[in-house]
Amino acid sequence: MSSIPAVPAANRLLNALPDSDRQHLLAHCEPVDLSFAEVLYLAGTKIPHVYFPIDSFISLVTPVDGDTGLEVGLIGDEGILGITLTLGVDIAPFQALVQGAGSALRISVPLFLQELERSRPLQLELKRYLYVSMSQLAQTAACNRFHLVEARLARWLLMTHDRAHADTFHVTHIFLAYILGVRRVGITKAALSLQEQKLISYRRGDITVLDRGGLEGAACECYRTERDTYERILGA
Repeated sequence: MSSIPAVPAANRLLNALPDSDRQHLLAHCEPVDLSFAEVLYLAGTKIPHVYFPIDSFISLVTPVDGDTGLEVGLIGDEGILGITLTLGVDIAPFQALVQGAGSALRISVPLFLQELERSRPLQLELKRYLYVSMSQLAQTAACNRFHLVEARLARWLLMTHDRAHADTFHVTHIFLAYILGVRRVGITKAALSLQEQKLISYRRGDITVLDRGGLEGAACECYRTERDTYERILGA
């Protein structure tokens, strides 16, 4: 493709690049609309495209016992889907599942690798993002092991709130139980507690954040740790 897409490059990694490098990369990207629950990659399959989310966000889910899975990462406009390509690995380590519908910029793997080879600033930016992704993965593993469901749910809602750029977003208890690796009754109890504290409201699959500060107080320290790591390595 030779024309820059009509969708603005409202992705923080792209915006951090020098203008000439950003425009050169954008010339090979195409705007796409991602649908809720759309599967972009399956774990263990070859990566066909790289995605830069704009107002969409994507769950990284590791399979567990066939039909279940656990979310180990969340990618929005702060990141990129396909980061393992910077290591020379074109096999997806996780299932990539669209959690928030919206727009993204997409580029084919051959063109992305071409741009990666050409642009030193892109290489450096993605190396930093890879570090942040590894840190998030380790933090999530510790969080899932040691923290209570309510604190983990508050953390996930904050992460989603950051990426949705809206106070209301769609998610069901069944899906939350799936990605947090707990029974549905556990999610229901945790969500009810957050509602009773007037931190969120929940109606027919739509969650609204009512008190952001209160939700941060209810979340475990993992949320602040991940946010601080991103800001320290990649900038606010």
